[in-house]
Parts: sequence; C-alpha cells; structure tokens
Amino acid sequence: MDLKSLYTDMLLQESNNKANRRDLDDPTFKELGHNPSCGDEITLQLKMDGETIEDASFVGEGCAISRASTSMMIDLIKGKNIHEAKELTEKFIGMIKKEVEVDDDLIDSLGDAVVLENVSNMPARVKCAVLAWHTLANIIDNNYSETK
Repeated sequence: MDLKSLYTDMLLQESNNKANRRDLDDPTFKELGHNPSCGDEITLQLKMDGETIEDASFVGEGCAISRASTSMMIDLIKGKNIHEAKELTEKFIGMIKKEVEVDDDLIDSLGDAVVLENVSNMPARVKCAVLAWHTLANIIDNNYSETK
C-alpha cells in the first residue's frame, strides 16, 4: 500500500468514526465551529472533570477532511488536561501552517493527525483541517483565561 492510499484510507476511516460523532449527555461546553467558505459546521462538545477533558464529541456536517481532523483531535484530547489540549492545538495548527517542523516529537504528540500535514499544500482545505482545532482553542481561551 502506498502512502497516498494509506492517507486516503485513514481519512475515510476517521471521517466515518461514529464513536466521536454523537451528542454528549450534559456536556460542560458546546461550541459551534463554522467554515463559511465551504459550509462545514460542527458543534464540539466537551465534558470536563476539573481541567481534564473526560469526554469529547462532535455533531454537525463537514467534508471528509473536516470530520477526520475533528475525530483525530477528539481521540487525542480525551483524558488530557486543558493545558495539554491547548499545546496540541498549537502544534497541529502550526504543522498545518508549516510553522512547525514534523519530527519524531510532533509525530509522538499528534499521532495519526500527522497524516493531515499535506493539507497545507491545498490552501482551500486548510480551513477544513483546522476547524475543530480552532473551535477547541475558543473553548479553552473563553473558559480558562490562565491558559492564554
């Protein structure tokens, strides 16, 4: 299997991941993320235990890149505290903007989400890949001012 096939398979698998695409019972935070340029619209839901993300999910509609990126992000942030989640957000957005070099540390941090690195070569799709990450950053910035 070549790299392109692996990327495509992973994207399709993650974009259809039903475990992360659901309503949470009694979420602590709900934040709408909208990309007017393509119509992607998700509502990110977090259930917090203090500063730890106990559970996370999303509902809404989006393209495969947007859904896959959101699902991968959710897998990464579950069980993390808000500071770790903010750091992951900055690393992912930095990777997509080509401000952060992809090295072993980044791969260890972001896991499967690193497959989205090449989205940076498709300017029209960058907003799709970062939608959920910006939405998460908004929740953190608006509710945990000490992380700013």
